[in-house]
Amino acid sequence: MFKYYLRLLCFACGVTSVQAHAQQAATPFTDSATLDQCIDYAMKHNPVLKQSFLDASITESQVQGKLADWYPQIGLTANYQRNFQLQTMANSAGVVRIGRYNQSALQLGLTQNVFNSDVVLASRTADDVRTQAQQQIVLSKIDLQSSLSKAFYNVLLTEYQMKVLDEDINRLTLSLKVARDQYDAGIVDKVDYSRATIALNTSKTQRANAVVLLDAKYARLKELMGYPSKEPLILTSGQINLEQEALVDTLVELAPQKRVEYQQLEITQNLNKANVQYRKMALYPTVSLFANYNVNFLNDELVQLYNQGYPNSFAGLQVGFPIFQGGKRRQNIKQAEFQYEKTGWALENSRNVINTEYENALSIYKSDWNTYQMLKDNLGLAQEVYRVLDAQYKAGIKNYLEVVVAQTDLQKAELNYANAVYQLLIDKIDVLKALGDIQTK
Repeated sequence: MFKYYLRLLCFACGVTSVQAHAQQAATPFTDSATLDQCIDYAMKHNPVLKQSFLDASITESQVQGKLADWYPQIGLTANYQRNFQLQTMANSAGVVRIGRYNQSALQLGLTQNVFNSDVVLASRTADDVRTQAQQQIVLSKIDLQSSLSKAFYNVLLTEYQMKVLDEDINRLTLSLKVARDQYDAGIVDKVDYSRATIALNTSKTQRANAVVLLDAKYARLKELMGYPSKEPLILTSGQINLEQEALVDTLVELAPQKRVEYQQLEITQNLNKANVQYRKMALYPTVSLFANYNVNFLNDELVQLYNQGYPNSFAGLQVGFPIFQGGKRRQNIKQAEFQYEKTGWALENSRNVINTEYENALSIYKSDWNTYQMLKDNLGLAQEVYRVLDAQYKAGIKNYLEVVVAQTDLQKAELNYANAVYQLLIDKIDVLKALGDIQTK
């Protein structure tokens, strides 16, 4: 009994803690935030994750409610009855009326389950049900962490693209000045000046579009974090080398048992197995103890009804055994066995699905890795080509068209390289998720 009350106390403290935690106000960052800080913030403030914690609390309450049936059930009932016509009874002395015009009764009853299949099932499955609730929390954390990481990297990518475009705008502004000076001096015609203007306007338009996209990406990140939408948020990659961060071991052996989804199916199989045993226990009788204490009050005068009571009490053992239910119990057992077998096939299918997810994520990562290596080489070449052509143009050796082409190639190479790095980071998240290797906070 002490353990039971201790559990109730711990559960009540847990619910209070969750409620207090839910009432904490979301406070904005006063400085730039890293990915880990954003994840930590989301684990405390994300509304969907909070719902998962509350679902686990609801499940715990339901489990405790089922287990409570093992403890004595005590009830008190009371009634009052006014008889307008007394009952009659015939005997050898004649016809007589029995009873009183006013009667009342108090009944204090106690029952104690000795064996009940419903309560036995609750006891056997309590730990599995709790585990399943905790697994759902872990799964919610994994989904949140992976989605938030991708949103974080998307914001950083857009900000990096804006920096690239800013550098490109600076280069094109200088080139436009040179073209303008040469045009004013009569060295070149207006074509170079016009081309520089077109290229500069194009880069400015791209940057303006990036600003618009950045607002939407920040909104998505704040949504996942549970961050105040009106508060500013500044991100930083911290001391992390994003290229090194994107590396993943492609030789890790897949183990489906590490996936939470697979573990959930294993728990479901355990619960279905317990359900088979429960259905078979329906063939057993239910056994319970009972005890009652009754006090009856009888009087023709209402005001004197409770002056005298007539108590009686008793205790006993009750055994209930359903003899025939039209084959219902046999069909229930079959249904439970089929459900258990079905879960076994679901586990096998889950292994195949997980393997497909992993192979798909790994192949995409490897493909994007090859693209990243090629784009990294292209960036180095584009930087060198632009440097040489820009110097030759200023020396009057090359025409301006070649410089514009080199500037465009350099801008594309920088943007493509950035996209490749951040795509690898996102691919890595998918690979780790498929492996079941995402470590939640």
